[in-house]
Amino acid sequence: MRHLTILILSILSIHLSHSQIHEVGLFLGGSNFIGDVGATNYIAPNQLAFGGVYKWNRSPRHSWRASLIFTELEGIDTNSDDLRRIQRGYEFTNEIIELSLGMEFTFFDFDLHTGKKLTTPYLYGGISVAHHDDYYFLNGVQTQENTSNWTFGIPMALGLKTTFLDNFILSVEIGARYTFSDGLDGSVPNDENLQQYRFGNINNYDWYVFSGITLTYTFGLNPCYCPEN
Repeated sequence: MRHLTILILSILSIHLSHSQIHEVGLFLGGSNFIGDVGATNYIAPNQLAFGGVYKWNRSPRHSWRASLIFTELEGIDTNSDDLRRIQRGYEFTNEIIELSLGMEFTFFDFDLHTGKKLTTPYLYGGISVAHHDDYYFLNGVQTQENTSNWTFGIPMALGLKTTFLDNFILSVEIGARYTFSDGLDGSVPNDENLQQYRFGNINNYDWYVFSGITLTYTFGLNPCYCPEN
């Protein structure tokens, strides 16, 4: 009986010593669009972006991560440095809801079990899908189609995170999304009967960027250090 108890305690010790900490929290920041309408600045947030984030810290160097973010993408030609766009004068807005799944890699160990003050840069990559309405431009005016779509993309983010107060982590992040669509701004209509209204560079897909902060709350089992026999 004593040996069985020791075996059970040993198994629990191994399991708990490798238990992971979860994070759940909020993202708040801004978005900007890079495509065929509006400015082409890489980082120039002009619309509010907000949502939720969940992370599972699989090890001190990487985490599985999921996020759901809402924003309204906006492009205004007169804000561009391109004279041709300024003269054209197109404007568009498009509300999107993005779901992103992927992995976050830290440059340094980020072991939340230590209870120490921690800070590290990190990289995030994965896959995203965004829901949006379809538009086209009729006589220079954004016109909505009767359809909506899901657009897949590749999120790429660089950030810095640090432990903040008890059980909280604060992150600052800039993340670009390379999409597999050229129609978020209405430059490529979804309806085949509206292809005469197509314009812009057909060889480049649309991008959008999120810039902001994330505040997450950590929870989970801390390691149990059981005496060895």
